[in-house]
Amino acid sequence: MSIGIVGLGYVGLPLAVAFAEAGENVIGVDVDHARVTMLTAGNSPIEDISDERLEAVLGSIQFTTRAVELHEAEAILVCVPTPLTRNREPDLGPLQSAAQALAGVVRRDQLIVLESTTFPGTTREHLVPMLEESGLRAGEDFALAFSPERVDPGRTDYTMRTTPKVVGGLTPTCTDRAAAVYSRVCDHVVRVSTPEVAELSKLLENIFRSVNIALVNELAILADRMDIDIWEVIDAAATKPYGFTRFDPGPGMGGHCLPVDPFYLAWKAREYDLSTEFIELAGKVNQYMPYFCMDKIEQTLNDAHKPVRGSRVLLLGVSYKAGVGDIRESPALKIMQLLRKRGAEVRYHDPHVPELTEHDLRSVGLDDALDGIDLAVIVTAHPNVDHESVVERAPQVLDLRGTTRHLGAPQL
Repeated sequence: MSIGIVGLGYVGLPLAVAFAEAGENVIGVDVDHARVTMLTAGNSPIEDISDERLEAVLGSIQFTTRAVELHEAEAILVCVPTPLTRNREPDLGPLQSAAQALAGVVRRDQLIVLESTTFPGTTREHLVPMLEESGLRAGEDFALAFSPERVDPGRTDYTMRTTPKVVGGLTPTCTDRAAAVYSRVCDHVVRVSTPEVAELSKLLENIFRSVNIALVNELAILADRMDIDIWEVIDAAATKPYGFTRFDPGPGMGGHCLPVDPFYLAWKAREYDLSTEFIELAGKVNQYMPYFCMDKIEQTLNDAHKPVRGSRVLLLGVSYKAGVGDIRESPALKIMQLLRKRGAEVRYHDPHVPELTEHDLRSVGLDDALDGIDLAVIVTAHPNVDHESVVERAPQVLDLRGTTRHLGAPQL
């Protein structure tokens, strides 16, 4: 079988490698010439895919910028970004570009599956008309389905193979076709009745997390004012063996899903004269957290009789999640922006993010980073960073993750 992958990022590249490892021939298409060149040379830009793993399957993967190469593929999986506009509304530009390209190459009996997270109705209302510009009918001449990606960067306990794969086709036959393809790389395929069910299921997963994170973040703000240790509260609540799911507070949400997906559903809901106030409120709470953290930084420096302006502040961890280098929507970047706007001298240490080109900064070695600082702020608690040493050496430490509170140091 020949598998086409459109978009070779955090979702598409792992899929391409997985299918190649399963013995399939893969055609990987991306509009980024530099990325295609890098991948062809065996260099992976994704932490979850090592160079060694990529090199091992190069004989089974053709990387290209030419969508026409997909004409011979039996199945085409679309994994392009679905970001938000500046007004926090869905930006279907990358998806529309991919669909236009596919309309020029789709052939009879092919299977096309959309994996990009989006609002219910995207597959049927947007993808179908664009693909049918080819003159072929979706669900009749070619199969079409939606199957949401469930990638969790850096996670090793649940992999692509062991994470159930949800599939919803335009017709039952479309669902069967998609399920057969994914069964080659996934142990458990979950069939649902329509693409809309599959689309909404992914949004529900991420909105569930967004709402609960917002709840615990709001409680963290309240607990801070009440001088109560929120992590001790959560530890106590988590001892209940039923009816409670643990969520921890933090400086905000990042990544490719949680900061974006709730706004997709809230936008779509307005079409049905419904304001999803609960979902939108959660988004507002989580977006506010970097500002709350900035207030904590200001308060910490003030307690040490130092203004923000001119203070040397070290940010520990700038990726959105521990153990990975993904900086998409990372709250650390917002905190960095706020610090610089108020005149602080900012440096950072992150073993997973060697440089921040847009901020003209490079990661500084931990020993050098700690020299002469006024405050260290633990934004993302990477497991391979010696936070105990940070607490010992820094004059003041603000821990936004609660990872060092057991130390009980006076400067913490």
